[in-house]
Amino acid sequence: MSATLRNLSLSPNIFSSLTLLLSVSSLFLHSCCSSIDEQGQALLAWKDSLNTSTGVLNSWNPFDSSPCKWFGVHCNSNGNVVEINLKAVALRGPLPSNFQPLKSLKSLILSSTNLTGAIPKAFGDYLELTLIDLSDNSLSGEIPEEICRLRELQNLSLHKNFLEGAIPSGIGNLSGLVYLTLFDNQLSGEIPRSIGSLGRLQIFRAGGNKNLKGELPQEIGSCANLVVLGLAETSISGSLPSSIGKLKRIQTIAIYTALLSGAIPEEIGDCSELQNLYLYQNSISGPIPRRIGELSKLQSLLLWQNSIVGAIPDELGGCTELTVIDLSDNLLTGSIPRSFGKLLKLEELQLSVNQLTGTIPAEITNCTALSHLEVDNNGISGEIPTGIGSLKSLTLFFAWQNNLTGIIPESLSECENLQALDLSYNSLFGSIPKQIFGLQNLTKLLILSNELSGFIPPDIGNCTNLYRLRLNGNRLGGTIPSEIGNLKILNFIDLSNNLLVGGIPLSISGCQNLEFLDIHSNGITGSVPDSLPRSLQYVDVSDNRLTGSLAHRIGSLTELTKLNLAMNQLSGEIPAEILSCSKLQLLNLGDNGFSGEIPKELGQIPALEISLNLSCNQFSGKIPSHFSDLNKLGVLDISHNKLEGSLDALANLQNLVFLNVSFNDFSGELPNTPFFRKLPLSDLASNQGLYIAGGVGTPGVHLAPGGHTRSAMKLFMSVLLSASAVLVLLAIYMLVRARIASHGLMEDDTWEMTLYQKLEFSVDDIVKNLTSANVIGTGSSGVVYRVVLPNGEMIAVKKMWSSEESGAFNSEIQTLGSIRHKNIVRLLGWCSNKNLKLLFYDYLPHGSLSSLLHGAGKGGAEWEARYDVLLGWVREHLASKKDPVDILDSKLRGRADPTMHEMLQTLAVSFLCVSTRVDDRPMMKDVVAMLKEIRHVETVRGEPDLSKGVSLTVVRSSPPPARIVDSQGSSNCSFAFSEDSINY
Repeated sequence: MSATLRNLSLSPNIFSSLTLLLSVSSLFLHSCCSSIDEQGQALLAWKDSLNTSTGVLNSWNPFDSSPCKWFGVHCNSNGNVVEINLKAVALRGPLPSNFQPLKSLKSLILSSTNLTGAIPKAFGDYLELTLIDLSDNSLSGEIPEEICRLRELQNLSLHKNFLEGAIPSGIGNLSGLVYLTLFDNQLSGEIPRSIGSLGRLQIFRAGGNKNLKGELPQEIGSCANLVVLGLAETSISGSLPSSIGKLKRIQTIAIYTALLSGAIPEEIGDCSELQNLYLYQNSISGPIPRRIGELSKLQSLLLWQNSIVGAIPDELGGCTELTVIDLSDNLLTGSIPRSFGKLLKLEELQLSVNQLTGTIPAEITNCTALSHLEVDNNGISGEIPTGIGSLKSLTLFFAWQNNLTGIIPESLSECENLQALDLSYNSLFGSIPKQIFGLQNLTKLLILSNELSGFIPPDIGNCTNLYRLRLNGNRLGGTIPSEIGNLKILNFIDLSNNLLVGGIPLSISGCQNLEFLDIHSNGITGSVPDSLPRSLQYVDVSDNRLTGSLAHRIGSLTELTKLNLAMNQLSGEIPAEILSCSKLQLLNLGDNGFSGEIPKELGQIPALEISLNLSCNQFSGKIPSHFSDLNKLGVLDISHNKLEGSLDALANLQNLVFLNVSFNDFSGELPNTPFFRKLPLSDLASNQGLYIAGGVGTPGVHLAPGGHTRSAMKLFMSVLLSASAVLVLLAIYMLVRARIASHGLMEDDTWEMTLYQKLEFSVDDIVKNLTSANVIGTGSSGVVYRVVLPNGEMIAVKKMWSSEESGAFNSEIQTLGSIRHKNIVRLLGWCSNKNLKLLFYDYLPHGSLSSLLHGAGKGGAEWEARYDVLLGWVREHLASKKDPVDILDSKLRGRADPTMHEMLQTLAVSFLCVSTRVDDRPMMKDVVAMLKEIRHVETVRGEPDLSKGVSLTVVRSSPPPARIVDSQGSSNCSFAFSEDSINY
């Protein structure tokens, strides 16, 4: 043929030659194409519908007589296609709907091929199929009912797609089905009861379908060959059926993060092959069945975050193959079974957040494979077993928030793999064993809020992998060892509320990754070091005895967001270099001896938006004009200084929620803005020459004679007119009162409302929802309602018990209105009339303690939850104290000076505030009054109270406490220890 073509090409008649050539080629192509069998034609037709660009199907050649040698195609000895396997090939396109000619096709594997569209109903025509794997694509639509005609089908894998609708009711017709995987789709409806007809089924996984609901049918017990049952992250509800005990071959039951309720059936003990039982994050109640101890092959038991009650059965110690037990976040009582000492393969034991009592059994030290031991947030007492050093594999030991006593055993230093140790919030005493700091793998050491004494040993410098150190809230003395500078990766250190003395070691500059430094409330002396680590973001050295001036090198701390140097003896001027701290959000220099003018650079710090406290110093001069640029600032306290001039620079600070300029020498007219008009006179007091628009002077102001006469005349006329108006209004009031007396609210009464956030609602929207059905809590000052706004948003509304309680109402506005912190509920606004006083807050849905503390699984806590834990600790700690003297250091007892008298009286007030009887606790206005009686001349400031993540302060009528806005500083306990990151 090629010779003929060559001759034709040499012919002088070019046109005739080309015509003949095309004719011959056409005949050739037709001959070749007609040689491919109908199987190949079907495959080629599907290929044409695809949008693949990889060339992987280039071997699918229409000139071949058979597709048996094509990529991904396999044939039997008769030349019939029996398998198509194109796994992980980028095909991009629809599924084939024309494979009817492939009459011997048994296996169709198209997983991870970027296929889209619906599963064709024509799949029901591929009657010889035994395996269909369409997983990990982007398929949508419903699973066609026609697929249930495939009687030979053994494996149906449709997981990881976007399939919708219900599981076909005819699924039970697939009598040969062994593997059925439908997980990670968008399926809905209930599990068909016909699933009980699948007697050969071994794997059934349908988890990750959030809308899959209903109960697990009793018929599941007929799937006698079932090995894996997976329905996690669905809406499966109801109880586990008792028929589950018929599954004699079941090895894994995974129905976690669902809506299961009721008790675990005793019949679970009949599942003799069970290895993994995952039922966590449900609403399961009742006790752990004792027959679970019959599961001799059980390896993992995860029941955390349920409502399981009762004691942990001793029989569980018979499951000697167990490697993981997690029963945390339940309502378990009783003690930790001693039989756990038989679990020699146990690697993780997690019993956190229950109501367990008793001691940590000594037998637990037999579990030498143990790597995680978590018993925190219980009522466990006694001492830590001295033999705990036998646990050589231990990497994590959490026992915080218990009633542990005794000393920290030295044998802990033998746990050479230990990485995280948290014994906080107990009653441990004695010194910290220096051997612990020889643990080279230790990264987190938290022993805050105990009764530890002694010194911080210099051996701490050997613990070179230490990342987080929290020893605050103890009675540790001595100095901060200079060896701490050896800890190059140390990120967080909190030594606050101890008895430390001496200076801040210069070697701390060696902590190159340090971000959080809190040593407040000690007896630290000397000056603030010139060279602090430049990585610092949070520094609190307040309430110490620091002296000297603030170094110019403070500007090198460019990452700093919060700096608290209050309540020291610092002096000199604020260096202008502080402007370089451009990320600074909070600056507290109150209660020191700083002098000179306030530098203009403070007004040029762009991030300064939480608080600026310069009170109780010796500042002079005028308020810098640059303060007008602090338009994000929420709290400003410049009281008790020697400042002068006008307040015009503050007139446009629209974001202020608290301002105190009292006890200075300001003069001139007060800015005529809504904020200043509502400002309490106590926050303006003792400023000679400062007056309010209209001629009313602030307390302590001496006005000029003419002004005084005019003011007096205006005041007299105002009183006269007001009296006349009152008489007229009183007559009208008496006439209409009878008609409105039945109304709980004076509907024609004028409401005053202030919102701190942009919200769209009216007073009527709030009032009509203040019903008993919406009550979510009560307290000593009011009742809290859940209110749904017209736009669907939820807020919490607190209604004060009495309209007369203006002190508590105003105090709450002043305090919460001045706080910006992620762990403190946000005050959205308030409104009031003569009958009602309402406060608006963010609504925080109620959840379990674990969800508050650990997030979706085990992640960080909101303020109210941490406050409750703290308050419980305080009440328990003070329960045995009959007199304020009992909680004083013995060195202070017997002193009879005015300061001691003042301290004892203040402690007496605090005893009332934490009384176990609600009726005995004073209202906030009463607290303020009592504290004023104690110290009515000098400014009274709140001392910080320890909580988990927030500094709580007693609200006073004087300037805000030194730590009114604090990051998770002074005592952030390790609620989210596994994540253990701080957002400053």
